[in-house]
Amino acid sequence: MDKLSIFGLLTGLIAIVGGQYLDGGELRSLIQPVALLIVGGGTLGAVMVQHPFATFKRSVRMLGWVIVPPKVNYLGMIDELKYWCSISRRSGLLALEDYLDKIEDPFIRKGLQMVVDGIDPHSVRSVLEIDLATYEDEMLRSAKLWEAAGGYSPTIGIIGAIMGLIHIMENLTNPSKLGAGIATAFVATIYGVGLANLVFIPVANKLKTQVESLVQMREMMLDGLCSIAAGENPTILENRLLGYVPIKN
Repeated sequence: MDKLSIFGLLTGLIAIVGGQYLDGGELRSLIQPVALLIVGGGTLGAVMVQHPFATFKRSVRMLGWVIVPPKVNYLGMIDELKYWCSISRRSGLLALEDYLDKIEDPFIRKGLQMVVDGIDPHSVRSVLEIDLATYEDEMLRSAKLWEAAGGYSPTIGIIGAIMGLIHIMENLTNPSKLGAGIATAFVATIYGVGLANLVFIPVANKLKTQVESLVQMREMMLDGLCSIAAGENPTILENRLLGYVPIKN
């Protein structure tokens, strides 16, 4: 679990709400369901228009990565690739066929199948690089959906503010209704800017970071599979692949 993401979101909310309270304002004045409906619904509609359904569905699934990032086990994968390399040098590439059914990742399974079939390393690399480029493009497109939401929500918030002002102008002769219009006008702007800068844009950047890690993991797998196909020494393979492991301070 990524506790820093939770802590960051809570810190931002507490800072805003706490500032409102310390400044003498009432917390209930920040709770405006109409303003939230305008900003949230308008932003959701905008991103739906911009993106195809498959991208939208994938981006919603990826939201969970902000709290629970996908597992990226570099060292475990290096050990696996080193083991396959040792097996292939000792018993031949066909001996790796026994491991195909145990592999869940379609990218690794496809690459290992090509290695077992005796395809040359250059061809293995060229095929897997296309798959990797497609994967990266689709995943980044899904992550950027939330970046687009961060661009739309402030503008939708301004629309909500204008609607509130219209409501005020329509009720100038009825002072009892002016308060609701003024509240909607200003709080809609706060919701639009707040959601963009506290939720949508940070979430998009967090997801793009996770995608970069997954892509780097696949690049390491690709390199390892090509090394196995070339009959490389397991120790050399391991030492080179360790260069993909991120530095942890």
